[in-house]
Amino acid sequence: MFLWVLALLILCAFLWNCKGRLKIADINDKYIFITGCDTGFGNLAARTFDKKGFHVIAACLTESGSTALKAETSQRLRTVLLDVTDPENVKRTAQWVKNQVGEKGLWGLINNAGVLGVLAPTDWLTVEDYREPIEVNLFGLISVTLNMLPLVKKARGRVINVSSIGGRLAIGGGGYAPSKYAVEGFNDSLRRDMKAFGVYVSCIEPGLFKTQLSDPIKTTEKKLAIWKHLSPDIKQQYGEGYIEKSLDKLKSTASCVNVDLSLVVECMDHALTSLFPKTRYAAGKDAKAFWIPLSHMPAVLQDFLLLKQKVELANPKAV
Repeated sequence: MFLWVLALLILCAFLWNCKGRLKIADINDKYIFITGCDTGFGNLAARTFDKKGFHVIAACLTESGSTALKAETSQRLRTVLLDVTDPENVKRTAQWVKNQVGEKGLWGLINNAGVLGVLAPTDWLTVEDYREPIEVNLFGLISVTLNMLPLVKKARGRVINVSSIGGRLAIGGGGYAPSKYAVEGFNDSLRRDMKAFGVYVSCIEPGLFKTQLSDPIKTTEKKLAIWKHLSPDIKQQYGEGYIEKSLDKLKSTASCVNVDLSLVVECMDHALTSLFPKTRYAAGKDAKAFWIPLSHMPAVLQDFLLLKQKVELANPKAV
């Protein structure tokens, strides 16, 4: 009996793997729109999908990013300047994309644009420190999606939202984790709402990757700028060497950071081209082996492991 059950499980695994390998046809006729293409995941995705034959429309924040991308890609790729936090800019861009794609509609929308914001203890921050990552990562993503959605529905295409393991576990204080938690919620509701239209919605959850977004020097500079304006009481509680010790902790985890950005682009590729895209994709060894499993664990275990990575305060009783 055991052998029959084992054989059945192996067969099911084989069929499930075969199902995931089935691909769409006519890539050369399909348009995709990607945000955040100046650097990082978006830039690599634009170059990769251009080589595959998609009609890529790459949204960049800066003119320099747009120029550099066009220099590395085919004549087929188009770029457009887009600030996802500017509603009028988003509306104009959606109309321009509509004119580009015509009756074919938009096969793929990849919401990749994002910022890290300030990463610092919660009691260091103001509401304004939370505003930028939430405006870009959440409201910008929603704005682009709502304006592009009619085109995606026309093509019965795909929406791919780039979230983060920060949407599963709040590793540090600041607006990044709240924005990504909210992206996960928006992604889930959108996926269910679009099912009747034949539109697949997927969420990608990258682990820790070496990109400009996560530059430790810039992160530390932002912390130092906030530290200078903290009250004497908070400085006494945390201690003068807190930021330096935090940076040392960050350096100790450098070996866990993924450097191969193609791991994320491969997830985008499967979500775009598979006949049966996944609901969620974990990208990076750390995400698959540690962060995602930990997100399913009891809160007491999460707290124990994450607090071990924090710097001990100098005098927390000085309140």
